[in-house]
Formats: sequence, C-alpha cells, structure tokens
Amino acid sequence: MYFAALLARTEDGWEASDTELDDVETLSDLSDLAREALAEAGAEDDTVLVFIEQEDAWFGVVRVDGEDDPRIYVSDAAAAARSSYGEILLTDELLGKDPDDLDDDLDALDLDGTEDGDTKTADDEDEGSEGAGAEIVPPGPIGDTEILADLGVPEKELLALDGVDALSEIADALGAAEVLETVR
Repeated sequence: MYFAALLARTEDGWEASDTELDDVETLSDLSDLAREALAEAGAEDDTVLVFIEQEDAWFGVVRVDGEDDPRIYVSDAAAAARSSYGEILLTDELLGKDPDDLDDDLDALDLDGTEDGDTKTADDEDEGSEGAGAEIVPPGPIGDTEILADLGVPEKELLALDGVDALSEIADALGAAEVLETVR
C-alpha cells in the first residue's frame, strides 16, 4: 500500500494535499505535479515536498523549489527499485549511471539479449541470469541527504529515519504534522 502527499510551503505555513500518482510515469511528471500544487497555493517561487511511502519498505522525498531541478532522497534504493513509484525516483543520475552507457550496451546486444556472437543456452536461463537489462541497485539510502537540512531535518536525522513513522517525523520537524495527518 502506498501513501503519497504534497506539502506546499506558503506564506501562511504548510498546505498538504493527498495526490494520486496513477498518471505519473517520470520524475518530470512528478515535478510538474508539484509545481501545479505550488501554483494552486499561490507560491510559485516557494517549496513543495512530495512524500511517497510504501508501508514499512521505503519512503522518498522529492523537493521542488520553483523552477529548480528536483532534489530526491530515497530511504532504501533496493526496496524502491521493486516498486513502480520508486522507479520514478530512481533516475540514472541518482543511481550514478550515464544514460549514454546504457545506449552503448544496448547497441552491442542481439535481439535475444545476448552479446554479439554469444548464444543463450538453457543452462543460462536455469541459473537465473537476469539478462542485460537487469539493474543492481544497492540497498540503503540514496540521493540528497541535505534535502531537508534548511527546513529543520539535518542529514544525520534523515538518515536515522526508518519505518512507518518517518514521514510523520519529518512533517513534525517541519511544523506540518497536523496538515499531513489531515490527508493521511
């Protein structure tokens, strides 16, 4: 089960709204959704936080400040990689991959997923080989650990957060616990 909410900082404090991510397929889509929330709150040049949580497995925070590029923090990259919403946050840049490298790797593959000249055998499939498109994502936190430092959640505290109450603890530190609970 997922929970997703937007927290927009306005002159009057934080405004929260729950959000559906069904139509969000990319980080760009998510950033646009966040910027729309800022516009609706009348705070186009301010900050919006997108909170995404999957039960006890992982949580993510995306911060959008006006027209700046979004900043991302994910509590457990490996857990998020197994989630359709987590995959939105785990961009090549966040994972330290060069998108051009992926294109080069794909050019060297035959249509069956083997490298040029190689043949795929039944033994390869039995051994559980994952193929060229499989990605290994490290477990643990990934992203901008200073994402909330200026808002009252320093890196050390962010990295210590784990479990179902993480987003509530962040909201409490921001002074937005009550507004977040209204949409939970």
